[in-house]
Amino acid sequence: MSAAVPEPPAPGPDVPLLPGHGALVHEWIEPYGGSEKVLDVLADMLPGSDVICLWNDVPDRFPGHRVRESVLARTPLRRHKTLAMPLAPAVWRYRENDDYDWALVSSHQFAHQLRFRSQSRQFRKFVYVHSPARYLWAPELDTRGGGLLPRLASPPLRHLDRRRSSEATLIAANSAFVGERIRRAWGRESAVVHPPVDVERIRAVPQWREELDPADERTFAGLPAEFLLGASRLTPYKRLDLVIQAGAEAGLPVVVVGAGPDLPRLQALAESVPVPVHFVGKVSDALLFTLYQHAVAYLFPAIEDFGIMPVEAMAAGAAIVANVEGGTGESVTDGMSGVLCDFGSTSTIVDAISKASTLSPLEISEASERFSRSSFEAGVRRWLASA
Repeated sequence: MSAAVPEPPAPGPDVPLLPGHGALVHEWIEPYGGSEKVLDVLADMLPGSDVICLWNDVPDRFPGHRVRESVLARTPLRRHKTLAMPLAPAVWRYRENDDYDWALVSSHQFAHQLRFRSQSRQFRKFVYVHSPARYLWAPELDTRGGGLLPRLASPPLRHLDRRRSSEATLIAANSAFVGERIRRAWGRESAVVHPPVDVERIRAVPQWREELDPADERTFAGLPAEFLLGASRLTPYKRLDLVIQAGAEAGLPVVVVGAGPDLPRLQALAESVPVPVHFVGKVSDALLFTLYQHAVAYLFPAIEDFGIMPVEAMAAGAAIVANVEGGTGESVTDGMSGVLCDFGSTSTIVDAISKASTLSPLEISEASERFSRSSFEAGVRRWLASA
């Protein structure tokens, strides 16, 4: 099992996080994403460090940092991640050096395989893992691993991935669930440092509806007074069809937040159920947090590596029903900050909704504090101090 983060207090912010000259490393940089939020905080903790990535779609994101893209950034492959991935292991090897003493890598594909040209023997590589590449190591959770070509390519890629993981000086996982996957996939132990969630900001506003702009207020006013909420990227593995089916079983309208390729299938399902289903697309933070606060329950059926949105919902005081399997089994405490279930049947989900609705919104919100940015920063400092 993954080792817990060491118990001694973290070194204070006046102690350099990593001495010498180094680089932050990330797969690719998008406008939104949980891994990008981790990178944002690490960049603040390591001012002036270079940021190295395959490509960067947010050029002004890191003022004060030099961002160095790969050769893939100058090709059409930057718009086609699936096609680019077979090339990524080669691209990460022998990147241009700048006398780096260390690299702090944020990895969910192959960034941990990074190596610099003329790398010194004293060079150290610290890897924060969102997950070993899911389509290689957990294809049941990532449809990209199901095609013929990925299945043929997976055995040699897994061998290479495992061998290169041995180069890391230290590894941290974003959850114990991922830590166990690291142990099985790479044969490495890892500390657990949960990612930062913006809980302070969410908890600072008692009623997010008061923060809505006129357009968001019109959207919210057009929704039912009582509803179940599903919110995530609309892809099959997020399992939002179970939210719609639970609404039908409970006799409650459903509000679905998000966009993605699974939208047509979910819309077709919505037409077949006896309750209204409202698809509101991508929404502002203020509207999302308002929906958390007013939903009968927020349902999260996906098996996630960690799951930032359930923690956001906790911070807003939402009644949460989350999957007992995966990272949400660590962030949501069953019977205290939400209810965990296996989503095996709609009747089971409806029973969990009833239990979640009896929990205290204040206590749910307070439980989110252990996933704050300050908690993440302290965890990172403990992890790196162990080197």
